[in-house]
Order: sequence, then structure tokens, then C-alpha cells
Amino acid sequence: MRSIKDRVRQAISFEIIGLFLSVPMAAFAFGFDMGKTGVLGVLGATIATIWNYLFNLGFDHGLRHLTGSTRKTLSIRIVHALSFELGLMLIFLPIIAWWMDIGLLEALIVDIAFVVFYLVYAFVFTWCYDTLFPDTDSTIERNPPGPDSMAYSHAQTHKQKHTSKDR
Repeated sequence: MRSIKDRVRQAISFEIIGLFLSVPMAAFAFGFDMGKTGVLGVLGATIATIWNYLFNLGFDHGLRHLTGSTRKTLSIRIVHALSFELGLMLIFLPIIAWWMDIGLLEALIVDIAFVVFYLVYAFVFTWCYDTLFPDTDSTIERNPPGPDSMAYSHAQTHKQKHTSKDR
């Protein structure tokens, strides 16, 4: 499992990079004022940072309870990203409508656009983060990947290299 320090680093870096990408795109796409969109972005990032920490902590505990590891297959990563974004969307929808002074339907469209952006971004960011800062509980050495895992072919290649050297 990740340490508190690592989880905080992950959540903060995720939100900072996300803000730099999403605020200008949202202001341009919806014709919103950049300043007002920036405040909405910071508000959303603050909410998302808290949600990110709590959600990932709960998800990893649940995953470890169910599978014995925090290692994520492709299908688990998809479930992770979808469930994270759905929860955040439900929290953020009324805030978008209130802050941008728009109706719920228009806020829903804005929220869906953010969700689509952040679904892709969360998937890519988390995969990159896990690669750059591996969770020791999910390493190949501690938990060999199954055939449906993205790391399976890497583990097979790694195993073959070491087996060939031992001969």
C-alpha cells in the first residue's frame, strides 16, 4: 500500500497538472470567462483532491481485501477510473451550476465534458504515476501477474532473461 506522503504527492500532482490542462480548454470550449473558469477549476481541484485521497485509499483497501494485492489489471483500472469520476461528477454538478450561474442541464453538459477529459487523464496519469513511483505491494516480484495483466508479458520476458543467465 502507498504511504500517506505518496498519496498526497499523487493527489496534488494530479490536480495541478489537470488544472493547467483543463481550465484553458473549458474556457475556450464553453466560452466562459477564464477567471471564473479558473476559480471553478481550483474549487473542483480542491474537492477532487480530497475525493482522490479518500477514494483511492478505500479502493486500494477494497482491492487488497478482495485480491490480496493492490496490483491493478487493465479491467480494474477501467473500473477505478469510471467509479472515481462518477462519484466526483455527482459531487461537482450542483457546484458548477451555482458558480457559473447556469442551469442544471448546461452544468451537466459541462460536467460531462470534464468527466470525459478526466477519465482519459486519470487513466493515463495513474498508469504513468504507478510506473514512475511503483507501489511496493504491486511489484511483479511480490505478486506475479496473471495472464490478463498488462505486466504479464514484461514478467515473462524478465523471467526468461534471468533463467537464460542462470544456465
